[in-house]
Amino acid sequence: MMKTLRPLAVIVLALFSGIAFGQINTPQPSPAGSVSSVVGLTDVKIDYFRPKVKGRKIFGEGTDYLQPYGVLWRTGANSGSVLTLSTDAKIAGTDVKAGSYLIFTVPGKDSWDFMLYSDIKLGGNTAGYDKSKEVLRASVKPTKLTSNVENLTFNISDISDDNTTANIEMAWADVSVKVPVVVNFHDQVMKDIAAKTQVNPANYSAAANYYLGAGVNLEKALEYMNIYLTIPGNDAQFWQVHTKAKIQAALGMKKEAIETAKASMEKAKANEGGDFGYVKRNEDLIAEINKKK
Repeated sequence: MMKTLRPLAVIVLALFSGIAFGQINTPQPSPAGSVSSVVGLTDVKIDYFRPKVKGRKIFGEGTDYLQPYGVLWRTGANSGSVLTLSTDAKIAGTDVKAGSYLIFTVPGKDSWDFMLYSDIKLGGNTAGYDKSKEVLRASVKPTKLTSNVENLTFNISDISDDNTTANIEMAWADVSVKVPVVVNFHDQVMKDIAAKTQVNPANYSAAANYYLGAGVNLEKALEYMNIYLTIPGNDAQFWQVHTKAKIQAALGMKKEAIETAKASMEKAKANEGGDFGYVKRNEDLIAEINKKK
């Protein structure tokens, strides 16, 4: 009897082993997606799952729609969507600490509620939603799209020229919503300048350029650029000499700025590899200074 059972046990064991270790991978109905971008000095990342329209009615009034107006939505599929910030930021006017948060929304015809939720273990379980764990709730205006977006899509869009603002954008079906993000990197840059100019002399020029671009600490910017240009060999860097002229001009030192711009121009003309446009830049700067006399 034992001899007849033994082969059967082997077959059963083999079947169970196949189930445990031989699973077949197939495409997911709502594939995983991820989008990230650096805004200022802040890493902004969204991990999510991308449901498809598949001919369904997505947003609207009543139960005929997959996501009816006024009903809490996990804003994605499966375990929901997670926003991660590497530094503190201001989102939709609210201060949000660095960390990871679930994104929830309540769609509406003319307005959506956008929420960030502190307990990411909740996943997509909207039934367990605890309002006390909201770190943010804001009202945002939806935009009607002219073309259909088949897969739910997040993006970090509209990054400003000064890298201080952007939008978290979600688009699906015929709707798009944007949530504004504001970052502040000035304090961190100030700390880096204080710490790192003592370690690497090249950071003096980086600090001077930052101060000039931000329009702050211009006296310190000139001091740092002078330190940098006194390092042997650096005075040949006509692009940095040009920056010194711009700092002087910003400080109202018109005569000194013109002299420095002329020196930069002569160094640029003498450069065997070309002037990289700095002859004209200096000419333009001198003309601009003369207009203000």
